[in-house]
Amino acid sequence: MVNESMRLAIEIGPARADNLKSVVAWVRHAERLGVAMAFSAEAWWSDSATVLGYLAASTERIRLATGIMQTTARVPAMTAMTALTLHDLSGGRFVLGLGASGPQVVEGLHGIRYQMPLARLQETVDICRMVFAGEKVRYEGKVFQLPLPDSEGKVLRVAHDPVDIPIYLATLGPRSLTYTGQAANGWLGTSFSPDHPDAHLRYLEAGAAQSGRSLSELDLCVSVRVEIGDDVDEMIARRKQGVAFNMGGMGSATTNFYNDAFQRAGFVDDARAIQSLWLAGKREQAALRVPDAMVTEFQALGTREMVAERLRRYRDAGVTTVKLGLDSAPQGKQRFELLENIVDLMEGL
Repeated sequence: MVNESMRLAIEIGPARADNLKSVVAWVRHAERLGVAMAFSAEAWWSDSATVLGYLAASTERIRLATGIMQTTARVPAMTAMTALTLHDLSGGRFVLGLGASGPQVVEGLHGIRYQMPLARLQETVDICRMVFAGEKVRYEGKVFQLPLPDSEGKVLRVAHDPVDIPIYLATLGPRSLTYTGQAANGWLGTSFSPDHPDAHLRYLEAGAAQSGRSLSELDLCVSVRVEIGDDVDEMIARRKQGVAFNMGGMGSATTNFYNDAFQRAGFVDDARAIQSLWLAGKREQAALRVPDAMVTEFQALGTREMVAERLRRYRDAGVTTVKLGLDSAPQGKQRFELLENIVDLMEGL
C-alpha cells in the first residue's frame, strides 16, 4: 500500500509559566510550515486539554489534538464535554485522541483498578459519540451504566448541537488494534517499524474489514523520533536508553504493550532480555543489550539522505501522518530549523 502523500504532526511538549510563549511560537511556526496537527500529551506534567484551549486562540488552521486523554482519568461524559468545548474554542479543529494508559499510571496515580481497559475504551468512544450526536445518554455497558441503576439519575442530553469530532485511538495490543480498525477515525501508533508493519497493521486491517471499510479510511498517525546529523553511531547509542525504558519501564513485568509490540516485530529474545535486566535494576546493562536494529528500524536517524529514505519507507508502509518526535533539538531556534529541514525533505519524497 503506497500513499501519494504523507502529512506531518508535532508534539507540543510541556507548557509551563516559564515557557508558554515559546510553546505558542512553536505551534504557530509549525502552522506556517503547513504541519497538519499538534498533539498535547497527558504525561508527567499536565492534562492534555487545557493547553489546547489556550493554543486555540493563537492559531488558525492547524488541528489541535489530545495525544492522549486517558480514559481512566475522567468519565466518558466529561471527556465528551471537554471535547465539545475544545471543538468550539478551536473553530472545529479539535481531534480527540484517547488511550487506556497502563496499570502503573492508572493504579499508581489515579487509584483506579486497571480492569477491562479495552471495554472502558470502547464504551468511552460509544458514549462520546452519543453526546456528539446530540442524543440522550442511555447506556448499558460492562463498565458504565447510564443512568446509574438504582439511583436518582435520569436520562440526560448534553446541551450542544450535533457535531462530528474525529476520534483517534492510541492502541498497541492485537485486540485493541482490531477495535481501532473497526471504530476509530485514526490510529495513534507507537513502537511501529515500517520494516515490520504487520506487527500492527494486520490487526488494524482485520478490524476495518469487519466494519466493511478499508484501512485507507483511517488516518494512520505514527510517532517517529527524527534526528538529522552525521554521527549516526552516537545517535543510536544515545537512543538505546529510551528503548530500554520502553521495554522494561513502560509497564509491569506482566503488562507491557511496548515490549509485546517489539516481540511481534521479531525481537522476542531481545525484548525479553532487556526487560529482565531493567526490572532487575540493571538499567545500564539493559541499554547496552539493545541491538542497533531496535533503534534504527523504529526511528528516523542519520544524514538527510538516510532520514529521507526512512520517511519514504513509512509512507510506503501506509502511514498517512508522521507525528514527529524532535527531542534531539532544544525548544527554540534549533527545533524550528529541524522542523524546516524535515518539511523540505517531505517535499522531495
